[in-house]
Amino acid sequence: MSGLIGRKIGMTSLFDENGKNIPCTVIEAGPCVVTQVRTKEVDGYNALQLGFDDKKAKSSNKALDGHFKKAGTTAKKKVVEFQGFEEEYKLGDSLTVSVFAEGEFVDVSGVSKGKGFQGVVKLHGFAGVGQATHGQHNRLRAPGSVGAASYPARVFKGMRMAGRMGGDNVKVQNLKVLKVVPEKNLLVVKGAIPGHKNAFVTIQK
Repeated sequence: MSGLIGRKIGMTSLFDENGKNIPCTVIEAGPCVVTQVRTKEVDGYNALQLGFDDKKAKSSNKALDGHFKKAGTTAKKKVVEFQGFEEEYKLGDSLTVSVFAEGEFVDVSGVSKGKGFQGVVKLHGFAGVGQATHGQHNRLRAPGSVGAASYPARVFKGMRMAGRMGGDNVKVQNLKVLKVVPEKNLLVVKGAIPGHKNAFVTIQK
């Protein structure tokens, strides 16, 4: 699917024509530079590799510098491949937020916020609070029994337990584009998207 690389700016809200307050997310989408063109003859499929956000020269290596030099651009922090562009693009072309239009729907992918080590109540939504009587005093958020007795004498795979939460690749689908601001490369979509502020996201049509 065609799309762009962007950066999550933060959340705000807009009022629609009926006066309803709509929560929305502001994304800095592009400009993205075409850093490689994949073709069916050479690579076996058609795609565009896009680069976003300049990287410091000292953070790059010679191999990357040579790759980006072919496209006539500087080293980029984020590089993603996209398929399904209808228009023809060549190396070095720049794509802006104008590829999106108000009213259409997009999918946004990103890495969710890392929450660290969490218990089963926060991680899996366990009820947590059991019997408050019968002598129970310190087991309010405990997972309870995780297995049977001497048979099967083990804990089954997939048992939901405490563990690390967040930091996963998450895609939120069918978000409506509420506003496009071409002069500032801003895209306003309805609802929330994964990631912290200034996190890189991928927006697909």
